[in-house]
Amino acid sequence: MNFGRGPSVVLNVGGTRYSFSREVLKDFPLRRVSRLHGCLSEQDVLEVCDDYDRERNEYFFDRHSEAFGFIMLYVRHGHLRFVPHMCELSFYNEMIYWGLEGSHLDYCCQRRLDDRMSETCTYYAAEEPPGEPAGGPEGKGRRPAGAEGGKWLERMRRTFEEPTSSVAAQVLATVSILFVIVSMVVLCASTLPEWRVPENRSVEEQSRYTAESVREPSGIIEAICIGWFTAECIVRFIVSKNKCEFVRRPLNIIDLLAITPYYISVLMTVFTGENSQLQRAGVTLRVLRMMRIFWVIKLARHFIGLQTLGLTLKRCYREMVMLLVFICVAMAIFSALSQLLENGLDLGTKNKDYASIPAACWWVIISMTTVGYGDMCPITVPGRILGGICVVSGIVLLALPITFIYHSFVQCYHELKFRSARYSRSLSAEFLN
Repeated sequence: MNFGRGPSVVLNVGGTRYSFSREVLKDFPLRRVSRLHGCLSEQDVLEVCDDYDRERNEYFFDRHSEAFGFIMLYVRHGHLRFVPHMCELSFYNEMIYWGLEGSHLDYCCQRRLDDRMSETCTYYAAEEPPGEPAGGPEGKGRRPAGAEGGKWLERMRRTFEEPTSSVAAQVLATVSILFVIVSMVVLCASTLPEWRVPENRSVEEQSRYTAESVREPSGIIEAICIGWFTAECIVRFIVSKNKCEFVRRPLNIIDLLAITPYYISVLMTVFTGENSQLQRAGVTLRVLRMMRIFWVIKLARHFIGLQTLGLTLKRCYREMVMLLVFICVAMAIFSALSQLLENGLDLGTKNKDYASIPAACWWVIISMTTVGYGDMCPITVPGRILGGICVVSGIVLLALPITFIYHSFVQCYHELKFRSARYSRSLSAEFLN
C-alpha cells in the first residue's frame, strides 16, 4: 500500500471496525477493499471510500454494517447468503458495491434473487444510465468539439436500434412491425389457389417479377415494403458506430437475406427477359422469394421474448451440443438394436419398415421426442420392449440439459428486461419534457 502509515489499516463500515494488515489488502477478495492497496494519495482514497482519518489510518464506508458482516463471512468461509429480514435487492446492491456478483451467492439465494428480480423487473448495475455523459453529471458542459454531431448520431442509432429509447423509436418500431405483418400476409395469400386461379397464372408465373406483376396490388405492396426495409437498413448502417460489427450481427444478416432476393429477382427479369428459359424454370426465383419468410425474425428487434430466445441459444451452445450428442448416441444404439430385433433376426416375422439402420433412426427420433407419428412401429415383443425403453430414455436424456438452458433463459430475460426498463425511464423523462 503506497498511502498511509502503520502496519495495519482499519475499515469502518457503518460503525463496525475491521482491522487488516497491509499485505492482506493486496489480494483481498473484495475489489473495492483491494483497491485501497494501490492508492497513492488521499484523493485516490476518497474515490474508494467515503472518508479517511489520517491519524488512526481508518477508512470509513457509509454502508450497511450487517450486510458487510455477512459478506465478510463469505470472505472467510466461502459461503454467501442473504441477511435475514433484509430486502434481497438491497443486499444485492451492497454486493455490487463491494465487487461481488449474483453468482457468488449460494444456489438457494440465487433462486430467491431471480424470483425477486422477476417480480420487480429491477436490476442494480454499475453501468451509467443511458444518455448521461461520461464522467457523471460533472462532465456536462465540457464536451469536446464535434460532440453535438456525435450526440445526434447516437440519438439516431438508439432510435433505430432500441425501440423503447424514445417516442420516435416507438413510432418507428410500430411502423416497422406493421410493414412486416403486411408483407407476411401478402406472402401467405400469394400461395393460395384462389389468389392465382382467377388470374390464370401458374406457380412459375407467380414467382416472376414481370412488368405486369409489379403493377398489381400485391406487387405494389411488396415493393413498398421492400423500399421501407431497404431504407431502414441503409440508415441503420450509416448511423452505426462500427460498420464491420454491424455487418456481422445476426439480425442484420437476416435483414440482408430478406431484402436481397427481391432485387436479385428483379435483376434476373431485367437482364434475362421474361420469356427466357431461366425464368420459365422458376425454381430459383421461388426459392429466393420464399426467403422473405425471414422478415418474421425482424420482429426480434421489437420483442424481448425473441431476443431472449436468441441470446439463450447463443450462451447455451455447449448445452445444445451436449443435448445433440446425447440424442445421436442413443439414436445409434436404439436404431441398431431395433433393426436387429425387427428385421435382422429370423423370428418368422420381418418388419419391412426396419429394413435398415437409417430407416430405424427415424423411428428412434420420433420415439425419443415422444412425437410418435405412427407411420412405423415394432411388431415383435422384444421390439416393443425396446421401444418402451427408448421412450423412457429419451425423456430422461432430453430433460438433463434443460435445467441449464432454463436458468440461462431466466438470466437473459432479466438482463434484457433491465435494459428495456432503463430505456423506458429515459423515455418517460423525454415525454415529460
